[in-house]
Amino acid sequence: MFTTPPVFAPPPTPAPLLRDRRPARPPRGAAIAGGVLLLSALAVGLTLRGGSSLFGGLDAPWVRWAEDPGEGAATDFADVLDRLGGPIGTLIPLVLVGVLCVYGRWRSGLFAFVTAVVANVVVVLPLKQVVNRPRPPHPLVLVNDGSFPSGQVFTTVTLVMVIAIVAFPPRARRWWWPVGALYAAAMMWSRTWLHAQWFSDTVAGAMAGAGTCLLLWRAFATLLEREAVRAADARLF
Repeated sequence: MFTTPPVFAPPPTPAPLLRDRRPARPPRGAAIAGGVLLLSALAVGLTLRGGSSLFGGLDAPWVRWAEDPGEGAATDFADVLDRLGGPIGTLIPLVLVGVLCVYGRWRSGLFAFVTAVVANVVVVLPLKQVVNRPRPPHPLVLVNDGSFPSGQVFTTVTLVMVIAIVAFPPRARRWWWPVGALYAAAMMWSRTWLHAQWFSDTVAGAMAGAGTCLLLWRAFATLLEREAVRAADARLF
């Protein structure tokens, strides 16, 4: 009597090893940290709206330090940063979105567009309307109404984080974070040096930008994870 040899199922195909993970996975607690940062920026704005002088000890010395910047290399550099944070700063994320979509990474492109472009309109403009803080006296560049929070710092921080998340592999990402932080700090300095914003406005802009990016990173996590797996399998399109 013959017996049928047992049939063994082939082992499951292992998931691709994502050593060169792009886009990056959000850190644990990203949603909580993002919410705390965004709410903290809102709390600062509401405090300023109430006429509190809590931040006067932070803003007044800074303004006195940059009271008369005049003309020179520092002012020229600040003016370049103002241009990068203004019209040019709105083009960079759009170019990034286009490049990502051309390479089939439309999920990262959607994340970049929402975080670096749409969020500025949805978060910064309402905060400016609610707080309605006057600008420092005698700004050296053309500015609109509403000093709080700094829209240029917000845009800079979100762009730095988005580039780190979608563009760089883990090793390159390690050096990009300090470079991006230095660029964001330079943008904060330029806004105060040009008397375009108070120092607390730039701090709130950085907090709101980082918080918004962390929240959206968590919200897009599933979509970005799917893209990372497909990229490892060379199946982006």
